[in-house]
Amino acid sequence: MISDKKLSRMDERVDELRMRIKDSSQRAVLNDVFDDATLMALYELSKNGHIDALGGSFKTGKEANLFHAISKRDGEIAVKIYLISTANFNAMKEYILGDPRFTGIKHSRKDIILAWTRKEFKNLKRAEDAGVRVPKPYVTKRNILLMEFVGKDGVPMPQLKDVKLTREEALHILNRIIEYMCLLYSKARLVHADLSEYNILVDVDTMEPVIIDMGQSIMTDHFNADTYLQRDVANIARFFGKLNIPVNSDEVISIIKRKKEEGK
Repeated sequence: MISDKKLSRMDERVDELRMRIKDSSQRAVLNDVFDDATLMALYELSKNGHIDALGGSFKTGKEANLFHAISKRDGEIAVKIYLISTANFNAMKEYILGDPRFTGIKHSRKDIILAWTRKEFKNLKRAEDAGVRVPKPYVTKRNILLMEFVGKDGVPMPQLKDVKLTREEALHILNRIIEYMCLLYSKARLVHADLSEYNILVDVDTMEPVIIDMGQSIMTDHFNADTYLQRDVANIARFFGKLNIPVNSDEVISIIKRKKEEGK
C-alpha cells in the first residue's frame, strides 16, 4: 500500500480530473490515459521527485495527451502520456522498425508504444545536444515522457500556424528553422519526419521557433530518410509560401546535406 503523502495527493488530483469530465466520451478517454500501469508509473516519478503537482491537460491527441505539472526540481514541466489503447500502432511501426536503435523489440502494440516513448526522449536529447531548440527532456518511464513546458503559468506557447508575423519576423523564423534542420541532419543525425507549422511552437517573448513532437524522427541512415527530409522541407516551403516568402526546396535540401558533409 502506497502511503507517501505526495503520491496520495497525485491520486486525489487524478480523481478530481476524472470527476471534472462529465461527457461520457471524454471520461472514457481519460480512463484510457490513467490506466493502472500508467498511474503506477506516475507514482514512481512522483516518489522520485520528478513531479510535485499534476495539473490539467493542455493538449489531447490520438497518440498522446499532454498535462501541465510542477516540479520543484525543474519548475513547469509537460507530462506526455502515450495512449497504449488508442495510439496509431501501425503508423508507429513504420518509424520504429527501421531504426537501428530499436532492433529486437517485439511487434506488440504495447512494446511498440513503449519503444516510441523512449525514442522521443532519445531524439529530443540528440536534438538538444546538437543545439536545436526543443523542449528539454527530463526522464521517461513506461509510456510517460517528462520534458520542459514551453510556455508560462500553464499556458503553452502557440503553434507557428497561429502566430501573426511581420515579414521580418517570418524571415527570421524561417532562417532559424533551416538552421535547426541543418543541425538535426549534420550533428544529431536526425530527420524530423513530420515537420510543419503544427509541430513548431513560437516563443513569443523572443520570436524563436521551438521544434516539438519528435517521436517519429529517424536517423539519417534510415531507408526513408531522404523521402521524409524532402517532405519536411516541402511543408516548410508551403507554409512560408503562403506568407509570400518563396522557399526553394531543392536549395534548402542541398544546404542541409552540404552541412552534413562539411561536418564529417
